[in-house]
Amino acid sequence: MIFFQFAILIYSVILHEISHGYVADKLGDPTARLAKRLTLDPRPHIDLWMTILLPLLLFLSHAGIIFGAAKPVPIDPFNFRDPKKDTALVALAGPLTNFLIAILLSVLLRLLPYQSIYNILSTAIIWNVGLALFNLFPLPPLDGFKVLTGLVSDDIARDLIRLERFGFTIIFIVLIFFPPLIFGVISPILHTITNLLLP
Repeated sequence: MIFFQFAILIYSVILHEISHGYVADKLGDPTARLAKRLTLDPRPHIDLWMTILLPLLLFLSHAGIIFGAAKPVPIDPFNFRDPKKDTALVALAGPLTNFLIAILLSVLLRLLPYQSIYNILSTAIIWNVGLALFNLFPLPPLDGFKVLTGLVSDDIARDLIRLERFGFTIIFIVLIFFPPLIFGVISPILHTITNLLLP
């Protein structure tokens, strides 16, 4: 059961990244496609720490959250016709993909109401909704931050983009020292959405 749950988690983060690259390609940036990152082969996407060790560590330590990521697909916004708007659309594609995966798994759960697969699929639904919500949080380097920069004025966007260089430092400080800032917002939304998706 754990193997199948982690297989779904790994492919969920891989599909998240593929969707970024696919939308970027449609908007004029072929960087991910040329780098052969629009593939379901997991090998080009797997990051040993973020894709395997971190989620496994969180699971085994009963941390209460499961988080992981695949290697980010390369994106070159200079190839976009409208870099600000198109970068936001590319960023939004990842979380929307996780929501779509959760919906499809919810449908499958209703079509195949067997107890043997309930735990696997229900856990995968919760993880995908959680991944989508977490990535939509407007902190660098998360997708929500890129969406935010696409919605504000050009002057504010330029100021915000300067924060991206500190992205992982900011997110880890918040996760370690101020976890309620993120999970206090995410938890009730996660609970509401998963209640709708789980039979």
